[in-house]
Amino acid sequence: MPVEVILPKVDMDMATGKIAKWHVKEGDAVRKGALLFEIETDKAAMEIDAPGDGIIRNITAAEGAVVPVGQTVALIYQDGEAASAPVAAEPLPPVKPITPAPRPDAEQTAVLPAASASGRFPATPLARSLAKQGGITLENIAGSGPRGRIAAIDVHGVLAKPTAPQHGDEGGFEVIPLDGMRRTIAQRLTLSKQTIPHFYLTVNCDLTRLSEIREILNAQAPRDAQKLPVWKLSINDFIIKAMASALELVPDANVTWADEAIHKYHSCDVGVAVAVEGGLFTPVVRAAETKSLSQISEEMKDLATRARARKLLPSEYQGGTTTISNLGMYGIEQFTAIINPPHATILAVGAGMERFVPVNGLPVLRTQMTCTLACDHRAVDGALGAQLLAAFRNFIEEPALMLA
Repeated sequence: MPVEVILPKVDMDMATGKIAKWHVKEGDAVRKGALLFEIETDKAAMEIDAPGDGIIRNITAAEGAVVPVGQTVALIYQDGEAASAPVAAEPLPPVKPITPAPRPDAEQTAVLPAASASGRFPATPLARSLAKQGGITLENIAGSGPRGRIAAIDVHGVLAKPTAPQHGDEGGFEVIPLDGMRRTIAQRLTLSKQTIPHFYLTVNCDLTRLSEIREILNAQAPRDAQKLPVWKLSINDFIIKAMASALELVPDANVTWADEAIHKYHSCDVGVAVAVEGGLFTPVVRAAETKSLSQISEEMKDLATRARARKLLPSEYQGGTTTISNLGMYGIEQFTAIINPPHATILAVGAGMERFVPVNGLPVLRTQMTCTLACDHRAVDGALGAQLLAAFRNFIEEPALMLA
């Protein structure tokens, strides 16, 4: 019997995967463990290896096809084993705003569908898939099939209809279909905002001491053979370490909400938002409270590079109890962020800005960084959130405490 090559589940939330690239072709000899193809999920790109030795045949999913988890996409035959006729896979096609072919009886047969007792509207599976990908509901789509059943051509017709320009926008707009990452971000953050009771706490952190110590540490960094520094600490490295140290000092805030319980963690795993094309990832620095600033710097550099290439493993972006979102490099002074479930907090970090502050009754120019902590009130109350943010500010303003 041939060995099945299936589309594996590489992420707990994964339902489908896109075949990004085949590295073999029909009739190629393969060895177990050899690279067969690459898939793209909503969060990463993964390489899939051969499950056995033999000849690759019956490739049923072309590059670009989106297929369900567990579906067979090829077979591996032993030498001399007869190949069966291929059964074409049924990938979920991307939504394309195309104009349907004219149908003489369309106006006469198209009717608005009536919902069944379960509340579902009669539609073909492909029509449902296209409507879901296009972000539209079936309720107001006129079905052209028997008894008003909605077909794929009906959904395409709705997606292809232009919307009248508004406010003098004579150019209209471009319809950009949602990819898996954007859809996941939309679903998770909508769920977060609708179900998590957010509250916000804000402090200004003085960066005077941090800037001095950062300059000293970077000047003393070891050099490689080309006499270049092996590492260079960023302010974000200090922020990650300070947040982990604060969670260690205030362990009751190092938690996640689990509906029937609160999970309190022993290590301080800090997620860091990384902007990528079309969305963002939050790779997690594990046990950041135990790592040096240089270790955090090197780890984040590697995680951010692979995040932008969509090469992170699920274990590298799942879990954690908090997130840091730093928009300071874009000149943003202050903002609030939406909690990334199941985390209980997220810290929004603004740019360091020069401001006059009172010192001994006199105005003194200092560089300050505004940070806003969003808390899940189900797991972290106001006083606890205030303790966490105060501890964070203390570590930022006296960074030597993190080096002890």
